[in-house]
Amino acid sequence: MPVTIKDIARESGYAVGTVSRVLNNHPDVSETARKKIMEVVNKYNFRINNNAKHLKQHISNAVAVVVKGSQNMLFAPIVEQLQSGIRQKGYDCLIYYINENENEVEQAVQVCVERRPVGILFLGSNHRYFRQQFDQIKVPCVMVTNSALRLSFDNLSSVSTDDAAAAKAAIQHLIDAGHRKIGILGGYLEKSRAAITRFEGCKEAFKENNLEFDFNTDYQGALFSVTRGYEAMNRLLDRDTRLTAVFAMSDVMAIGAVRAITDRGLKVPQDISVIGFDGIEMIDYLVPKLATIRQNREEIARQSIEVLMQAIHGSAGAVHRVVPFEIITGESTKRLYSEENK
Repeated sequence: MPVTIKDIARESGYAVGTVSRVLNNHPDVSETARKKIMEVVNKYNFRINNNAKHLKQHISNAVAVVVKGSQNMLFAPIVEQLQSGIRQKGYDCLIYYINENENEVEQAVQVCVERRPVGILFLGSNHRYFRQQFDQIKVPCVMVTNSALRLSFDNLSSVSTDDAAAAKAAIQHLIDAGHRKIGILGGYLEKSRAAITRFEGCKEAFKENNLEFDFNTDYQGALFSVTRGYEAMNRLLDRDTRLTAVFAMSDVMAIGAVRAITDRGLKVPQDISVIGFDGIEMIDYLVPKLATIRQNREEIARQSIEVLMQAIHGSAGAVHRVVPFEIITGESTKRLYSEENK
């Protein structure tokens, strides 16, 4: 199996971007780093003629899509639409799936070196990685489903739902139904920008309604998956049996939560109401049908391609678009009091 730039980076202990600069004879690399990297390059007799140097002379016609999290059910239909839309515009589409915990910017740097795409779309993002390495990427990019407004890169646009407003609406939906003891199943705040933004919206809702929220008791971090949602819901119930409602920051987590609640001998929504986030197709077939915040996947995909194409064809500066969301009431939430008692 041929050695890649990523293999050299791993063995040398340096980032993919640093390896790329050494291979392309950039001056902004320390001699220590250059020496160590070249030792690994020479060890494997690595040649860059099939990668950086020759590809520099090749005019690429490809758009790369870096997808963070292969089990994200929201991303699957968006990827399909992006792939179709990119090809309709006359470009090749390169899809790269990485683990939810991996560095998507490092992956993109490697893609730029090896494939020279004319643009990149990111699904799933950690702002920390962008702050650390994104300045190595010079082609137009669009962050899909997450906002890049706070990052302030001229070549990084975004098309997203207003996560804070949407999460706030989910919590308000539960509060309006009479719930006061609400748990949250969310992403790890140190790793997920979406989780951070959505939690900010939750806190706003609690504050505006004069409700206290005990983070240590009633917030449970987890990866966005059915299994992790199931496990997280069990941990939440172990800590607090007074919960009457739960907001899950993704529908897949909510699906796991409903199963965990049921396995405890409880019922949704009679004992605990559940509302999710995303609006994936599966929730329409659950019993009870899941209440959720539905993101407009079709419009997000369409506008992401539009923004990227404008940037590729010379549009200056970053663009940050916000696509409206919709509350789907479903059958998984229950009003704790009647309208006349409000």
